[in-house]
Amino acid sequence: MAEQIEVTSADELITEDGLQSKSKGELIKLAGQFRDRRNDLNQAASERASSRDDLNAKTREKVDEAQEHREKRDTLNERVQEHKEVRNELNADANELFDEVDKRKSDLELDEGKDLEELKQEIEDLEFKQQTEVLGTEEERELIEKIEDKREEYQNRKEKLDQSDDLEELVEEAESVRAEASKHHEKVTTLADRAQKHHNQMIEAYREADDIRDEADEMHESFVEAQEAADAHHEAFVRVQKRLRELDKQEEEERESERAEEQEKAREEAEEIYQRFQEGETLDTEDLRKLQKSGLL
Repeated sequence: MAEQIEVTSADELITEDGLQSKSKGELIKLAGQFRDRRNDLNQAASERASSRDDLNAKTREKVDEAQEHREKRDTLNERVQEHKEVRNELNADANELFDEVDKRKSDLELDEGKDLEELKQEIEDLEFKQQTEVLGTEEERELIEKIEDKREEYQNRKEKLDQSDDLEELVEEAESVRAEASKHHEKVTTLADRAQKHHNQMIEAYREADDIRDEADEMHESFVEAQEAADAHHEAFVRVQKRLRELDKQEEEERESERAEEQEKAREEAEEIYQRFQEGETLDTEDLRKLQKSGLL
């Protein structure tokens, strides 16, 4: 987390009254403090701008990563839809074939009655009973009729089964179509799982991008704070420098005034000496020097 910087204006850092009341030495020291602080703040602003730019770059990377997962997910979902359509078509075909199987079975009554092996066993049991048991005339007649009925049922059933040879082929075809539909269903499941993983990764990448973007926004705010504080210190530095130039100018004007006064005083003194010289007064070396300096001699 970047250091919190209190943003102040140049007026808050140094008021006009403060500028006027400080000595030149105090102002020089204050200018150095404002300059150093400005440089530190500019450095901090530069570092925060660099961190912000790095975070924005990471945000873009995460967004690009999310987009890649989105494209892969969408491609997989398209394949899922293709396999779904094929699966549904195959299941519809298989259902039609199984319906035809059921219809033929119903027409042949293959779902009703006993199978051939069971009927054959029953006939053998009845024949064994006829051969081994002592039966009355009426009982034997009933047993013979029953055996004949069973034989007739067996023959009818066998003829129907003989007619149903193509039914097995139809069942095999239906089961083959259903198996092919199952393969496409497995593809649907596998591809959908992969698509979901890419979807989850896309959501996670977008979430990470949002978190990094928030961090970048915070870093940008801290950059602005540092930059504004640096600008305020620079402005205060400029104002102090301006005041120093004003003081320098004022001092120069005072020195010029003093020099002018000294020159005027020297001129008046030289004129007085010259007047004494004209009156015949003997001048000493210092007086002669002053006259030479003034240009009167």
